[in-house]
This record gives sequence, C-alpha cells and structure tokens, in this order.
Amino acid sequence: MLARLRRVPFAAQVLLALVLGIALGLVAREIGPVADGSPNWLTSTLQTIGGSFVTLLKALVPPLIVTAVIVSIANLQQVSNAARLAGQTLLWFALTALIAVAIGIGLGLLTEPGRNSSVDAATATDPATTGGWWDFLTGLVPGNILGLQASAGSDGSIGLSFNVLQLIVISVAIGIAILKVGSAAEPFLNLTRSALAVVQKVLWWVILLAPIGTVGLIGNAVASYGWSSLGSLGVFAGAVYAGLALVLFVVYPVLLRAHGLSPLRWFAGAWPAIQLAFVSRSSIGTLPVTERVTEQNLGVPRSYASFAVPLGATTKMDGCAAIYPALSAIFVAQFFGIDLAITDYLLIALVSVIGSAATAGVTGAVVMLTLTLSTLGLPLAGVGLLLAIDPILDMGRTAVNVAGQALVPTIVAKREGILDLERYNATSTVDPLAAADEHGGVDADLRRPATV
Repeated sequence: MLARLRRVPFAAQVLLALVLGIALGLVAREIGPVADGSPNWLTSTLQTIGGSFVTLLKALVPPLIVTAVIVSIANLQQVSNAARLAGQTLLWFALTALIAVAIGIGLGLLTEPGRNSSVDAATATDPATTGGWWDFLTGLVPGNILGLQASAGSDGSIGLSFNVLQLIVISVAIGIAILKVGSAAEPFLNLTRSALAVVQKVLWWVILLAPIGTVGLIGNAVASYGWSSLGSLGVFAGAVYAGLALVLFVVYPVLLRAHGLSPLRWFAGAWPAIQLAFVSRSSIGTLPVTERVTEQNLGVPRSYASFAVPLGATTKMDGCAAIYPALSAIFVAQFFGIDLAITDYLLIALVSVIGSAATAGVTGAVVMLTLTLSTLGLPLAGVGLLLAIDPILDMGRTAVNVAGQALVPTIVAKREGILDLERYNATSTVDPLAAADEHGGVDADLRRPATV
C-alpha cells in the first residue's frame, strides 16, 4: 500500500487531498458547532492538522530566507551578464505587476464590489497589523542582525518574532558583501550553501506532508466559512478570482506565446508549484518546489534560477500585491462612498509595483492592503470587512504569486538565449518529489518502493 502511494505523482496526491478536504469540510459544517458554540471535533481536527502544517512551514521561513537570498546573490558571480539579467528580471517583475493591477482596477470599476455587497458595516474594524510608507521604510532598517522583534502579550509574556523585511535587507547586504570581498568570503559562502541544503532538506520533509496539510487547510476553510461569508462578499470574491484567472490563464499564456513558448508546456512544468502554493498559502514555503520545476521542467539555468526564484518569492506578488489591493481599495472606497480620482488609480498602480516587498512572501496580504489604503487616505477599518474570507482568497492569490515567480525567469531566460528549449519542450516533466538533487531534494530512498 505504501509503495503504491509513493508512486502516485505529488500533484495527484495534493489534488486527491483537496477533494477529501472539501468533503470533510462539508461534513464538519453539516455537523455544526457544539452546544457552547465551539467547533465540533471534526472541525477542530481539521484546524489542528492544517494549522500544524502552516506552523512547520513558518518555522523554516527565517533560515530559508537568509540562506536562499545570500546564496542567490552570491551566485550572480557565476552568471555572465549578471547585471543585465538582474535588471531584466526586475523589469519584468514590474511589467507583469502593472498588467495585473490594471486588470484589478478594471474589474473593480466594472463589478463595483463595494456597492454590490451585503456585508455588515459593523464588521469594519481597524486591523491589528497595518502598513504605511513610513512603517515600510523604517521597517527596512534592521534592529539587530537576526531581524528579531519583541512584543508583549496581554498576559505579560514577551514574544519574539522575525521581521521578514529586515531579514531580506540583512541577507541582501551580506550577499553583496560576499561578492565584494571575493575569495576571502568563500569559506563563509560554502557554509551558507551547506546550511541552505540542510534547511531545504528539512523543508522537503515538511512538503512531503502537504497532502495531509491540504486536507486540514481546505477542510477547515470549508467548515469555518462555507457559503455564508462568501455570500455577503460574493461580488468581491468573484472579482478577485476572475482577476487571478485572467492573469494566470490569459496574460501569462499571451506573454509566453509572444516569446515563442508553449503555454501548455509551461503549465505542465510549473503546475506542481502552483498547486502547492494554493494549499500552503506561502510563496516562501513553496520556494524549493518553484525553484526545482523552474530548473528541471522549464529549462531555466540553475545559475540564474537560483537568483531569480528566491528574489521572486520575496518580491514578486501579482496576486497579493497587485490584483487584490487594487480591488480591495476600490471596494473600500465604494463601500464608504468615497470617490477616487484618476490620480488615486495611478497611486494604486505605483504602490503595487514598488511596495510588493511589503508582503515578503508570507501568508496573507493585510500589510500590503493597509499600505495601499493609507496611501490613498481610505479608512483602514475597511480591512475588517474583508478578513472573513481572506484565507479563501489567499489561496488563489498565492497560486498566482508563485506562477509569476516561475514565469518571469522563463521569459527572461528565453529573451537572453539561455533557456534550455529541449528541456522546456520535453513531453515529460519531473515530479518535484520524484528525484534527489544536490540542493535539498528528496532522497531516493524516500521514493523507492517499500519492501513488505
């Protein structure tokens, strides 16, 4: 039985888990809460399974960001025309973000989600986490070398957390310093590469649990939200997913076709990463899978992919930082009866392009949304209107984020003549968990049929 399960492709495992999660979620919702209003045993079980999976992913985010960003920048010394490749990557990040935000604005004006909503205004509360330009800029300055922040709990306890933006700044600075120091930094770089391999190995073990985590995450979402929350925000949710679908299934294929690449082959190669992003809701947690499919299925050279994909995982957010904040800003403005001028729409586009790093590849997009609202002078309390369905929307947003992180390196590699077209056009693709590689893949003994 175990041997047969291991032979099932990873993408198929996640898809089966998705179906099972929806079924269990519907059963849990049918059972309903217990007498005191708390979740029933099935909902609690699904919540625990899904929450534990996300917690494991989050635990590995800090060491993964630090080692991946340092190594990706240091790897530029192995790439000819490194500056040109980096510039082209950032340019295409910005161009695709502009297209995505334009779609978001267009759908917002077309569907008018704020005027076609039955959400209760009483749910409009100020968010616990906000973002402003000064907060964003000052947040870039590391308070310490580990990017640690301390916060006091209501019970007097002190909690420690990592500031992802500060970790990125620290890692970028160290990576550039390695390039400048040269040979003297090789021992440190080798140590960092080893640490990255170890972290990715542990992360691969967590990713092996993705099908189980999928059952919990999807099941809990269905049990907790169902159709009631979606009903009051149905137009908004529909507009968000319509925008995500347009970007993923129209804009990206058009860009690929314009560069002489088959969209079907791209989807076949990138789909395992897109699928995992949908259920995990974490670009950083999906990073090893995204990097592997970009290299092995899409034919992007490892020397370039190891720079572009980690950079994209922290800054390339067409879903969270383009479509979603654009639609949300229009929703909030319409809900509170505030008219937006053409300059406001231009500001939305500007914030989406240069503020993407505020999302930092972690679950959720509240910081980016509050950054957009504060820039436009819109009520931050509007965030509270949308929080009820945020996890459901975040699945689609993260899937589009990761798709863009695989798309841009593919396009840039094709434009620069370094894309392995034979590998890209191959009729067979590599299952992300099917073979080991030297930078943290799954060992062969994990996929070898078991002897019973």
